[in-house]
Amino acid sequence: MAASKVNDNFLIAFANAKINLHLEILGMRADGFHELSMVMQSINLSDRLKMINSETNNITLKSNNNEISNGNDNLIIKAAKLLRCKVGNPELGVNIELEKNIPIGAGLAGGSTDAAATFVGLNKLWNLSLEIKELENISKEIGSDIPFCISGGRQLCFGRGEVLEKLNCRNLNMGVILVKNPLIQISTPVAYKKYKEHYGHTYLKEERDFEIKRDVVRSIDWSDENIFYNRSKIQNDLQKVVFPMASEVEESLRILNSLPGSILVSMSGSGPSCFALFSNYDEANKVLKEHFNKFKKAGLSAWVCSMMSNGVQLENEFTN
Repeated sequence: MAASKVNDNFLIAFANAKINLHLEILGMRADGFHELSMVMQSINLSDRLKMINSETNNITLKSNNNEISNGNDNLIIKAAKLLRCKVGNPELGVNIELEKNIPIGAGLAGGSTDAAATFVGLNKLWNLSLEIKELENISKEIGSDIPFCISGGRQLCFGRGEVLEKLNCRNLNMGVILVKNPLIQISTPVAYKKYKEHYGHTYLKEERDFEIKRDVVRSIDWSDENIFYNRSKIQNDLQKVVFPMASEVEESLRILNSLPGSILVSMSGSGPSCFALFSNYDEANKVLKEHFNKFKKAGLSAWVCSMMSNGVQLENEFTN
């Protein structure tokens, strides 16, 4: 799969965040990870990555957020180096500029979606011609959420989160109000560790039992938005252990539940971001404007988002 550099100068990739419409912890896997049953949904809160072809084989990163490491521990750098290794061309290089808009440590897959954008963008910039499924398969080596973030939309996610089953959702019209306290972050490994400590005795042990649980989630028509009106709260198992760790999550959910027209509320991923669904974007936007002071008084940052049918987006292919 060796590839050569192309003459095109740079491209822009947009990395969409995700929310969890369902997050169920089934048990432990043989590899030490948790077996999950999830439904994930892309939203249009996005980071922007500018990828500039390099005349050398250096892979560099700079960002507008000084909380982010620009070194080898960053998933963007890991993704670029892994992709270069997989195609067998050590001469490939890139300079990446990250405009960070997705809050860090928020349960929105901010790091994973940046890595996803790196895989998709460099596949184009480096003229590799890999299929999306190939990129997803490579990406799962460094992150469980990255395969979903590459293709995005609304999908069933099993295993560690990397086993995807695409849902046929034709109309993603619902609006989302997303909130987060900017002063707190939740470590995903810590949240799962706490859950295991408290609820490990309830874990399923056998693959056949995992599959029964998966089939329950598969049996729900996730393309029908009416299902959200019939659920008072979407299941997110991690909420039970994050509440004691971050009272701000409980306060966020209380405020979201109090908003007129909110269909349901939930924490996303391991938190602390929380969201409320509304019938459409305009309704969500109207409610946020009318109740903005509630969020401000509680110290919460708030966004209005649309649901997206895709993950990573490239801007106008190449820009010269």
